[in-house]
Amino acid sequence: MNHALGLAIESLVSVLLVLTIGYCMLLNARLKRLKADEHSLKAVIAELITATEIAERAIGGLKHTVRDVNENLGGQLAAATQMSEQLRKQLAEGDHVVRRLSKIAIAARPQSASDEDDVLAPRASAARGSSAETAPAGTSSNNMSSSNNMSSAKAVAAAAHAFSERRRSGGLAA
Repeated sequence: MNHALGLAIESLVSVLLVLTIGYCMLLNARLKRLKADEHSLKAVIAELITATEIAERAIGGLKHTVRDVNENLGGQLAAATQMSEQLRKQLAEGDHVVRRLSKIAIAARPQSASDEDDVLAPRASAARGSSAETAPAGTSSNNMSSSNNMSSAKAVAAAAHAFSERRRSGGLAA
């Protein structure tokens, strides 16, 4: 029985050695795959490092571009603000000039209804062709032209007065 027990133990050890050899072969195959993956992983890591460096350079360029754009936009914004303020002042001055011109135009108009009749009557009669026929009785053409000259003189005087007020208020004459 001694031999049988020795043979059984030896067979059990040989089976275990065969299993160990099979397991070692399996581990060897896995280690070869891991080694191959390590090489591909190193290549991927090298590509990643290269891509990171390129991205860092691109980010630096973008930062520089953003700084330049901010400087340019800041200058353009300041110029636009200054231009806007200048236009606002010019519009205000233009509005002031229009108000003064309207005062001059109002001052240049005849002041009373009789002055308007004196100005309108010669124009209407000239349009019809005969100023002597439409004149009231006892009024000659010379009297009408002298009254027209009077209203024109009043209009010129009023315009000159408005012009001098404008000159005194600090505005330009023209």
